Amino acid sequence: MPSKPKLGQNFLRDQRAIERIVTAVGDCAARTVIEIGPGRGAITGPLAARAGRVVAVELDTELAGRLREELPSERVTVVNQDVLDFDFTAASAEARERLLVVGNLPYLITSPILLKLAANQASLDRAVLMVQREVADRVTARPGSRDYGLLSVTVQLHGPVEALFTLAPGAFSPPPDVHSTVFRWRFAPRFAELNVQPTEFIRFLRQAFAQKRKTLANNLRAVKFPAESVAGALAVAGVEPMARAESLSIEALASIWRDLRTKEATPLGGVAPLHSLSEH
Repeated sequence: MPSKPKLGQNFLRDQRAIERIVTAVGDCAARTVIEIGPGRGAITGPLAARAGRVVAVELDTELAGRLREELPSERVTVVNQDVLDFDFTAASAEARERLLVVGNLPYLITSPILLKLAANQASLDRAVLMVQREVADRVTARPGSRDYGLLSVTVQLHGPVEALFTLAPGAFSPPPDVHSTVFRWRFAPRFAELNVQPTEFIRFLRQAFAQKRKTLANNLRAVKFPAESVAGALAVAGVEPMARAESLSIEALASIWRDLRTKEATPLGGVAPLHSLSEH
């Protein structure tokens, strides 16, 4: 079957990689696993052999129909739906537990899917996800590195991430033009630990990372934070006046936000919802 470029489909065919992905999920014998974009079912079958139940969310109607025909209905439920519309909260309530997630994410909508998962973190336990290597590099990046930015902070705010392994294009059919990396994400939000309000802090992060070439202070002043409040918050956090957001840890960014909030140094403008957040 040819790929569907509009869906960004590249089907995994490397059997060793499939085994490593399923193993990375961990013990799932009595668990419900949501698989994002099962495609031809290369991961779904081995996953169903180990999991209590697999819910395979597939947008392509033809592929969804084929999966229903080929996989045991008592172990696998195929949902023909866009994962961005999938109700993780309802699925978690039905399972009476936090969900496990597995997915070979379509390249074209990787960031929206990651943000969808972040927004549903209360319903999720952990995820093993395959993405374009460059995206995985950003997701797992540390402060001060070339790849560290808004996506890094947003994902890591919702729990620790670790890169597991990288696959060359030949592991897929048809081969993509890029390498792919599998990473594991454990959902353990840090908002309470950092003493930050989720919506407000994420809006602040959007402002802090707005322009990579600008210093953090300039980015914040551009959205009408008072200059003296910004300077004071940076000093309290022990951050150099000319520092860029890309050099700062989540802890330092949270400290700056808390100090600005204490001073009621609120910028003009509305609150950006989590689902609108993306990085290019």
